[in-house]
Amino acid sequence: MKNNLLLSLPAVLALDLALPFLLAAPYRGYSHLTQAMSVLGNKKSPCHAIYNIWLAACGAAVALNSLMLRPLLAVYSKTAAAILAVILCLYAVGGCVLPAFFPVEEKKDLAGLSSRIHGYSSAAGFMLLAAAPPLVGFLAYRAGFSMLALFSWLCFFLAIVFFTAFIMADKPSFRHTPIAWEGLWQRLTLLCMYLPVACLVFAVL
Repeated sequence: MKNNLLLSLPAVLALDLALPFLLAAPYRGYSHLTQAMSVLGNKKSPCHAIYNIWLAACGAAVALNSLMLRPLLAVYSKTAAAILAVILCLYAVGGCVLPAFFPVEEKKDLAGLSSRIHGYSSAAGFMLLAAAPPLVGFLAYRAGFSMLALFSWLCFFLAIVFFTAFIMADKPSFRHTPIAWEGLWQRLTLLCMYLPVACLVFAVL
């Protein structure tokens, strides 16, 4: 039963990337290329309630699954398994649950309290989640999954590149350049952080 529940983690991570494409359909003017996913949760968005409910549910699912995953990974390294579980739980809170209750404004500024809490918690969650791929790589290596270990380190490198572009996207000097494609870089960053975790779940079950 526990293993079946753990299989929901890859599905939740995949849905977190796919759902914005479905929800944004009635949001006129929204651009997946240049706008972050969190903009879908602002009060002017026609899908803000659904998206924020999803964020909270996603965070709860990630936290629960990370706690169930820890014992399966502890046979390879108790310390690394515990650290990965903590990172996923903190990301669930900072990157999903808190942003669900404190949405950004449509223009994604930090003028209001809600936007500031959202911005700081999301940034902290992203930075913590960046440590997940190398941890997965270490655990995969200890478990004998050499290809997954190499893939996880590649994802880590790409995630750093994409996250750097995401951070730089709103800088005036990069306006009208591909660096300004904030939405694309955010989605690619999450994809590179999610993939190693999802693959590890399938590998150990």
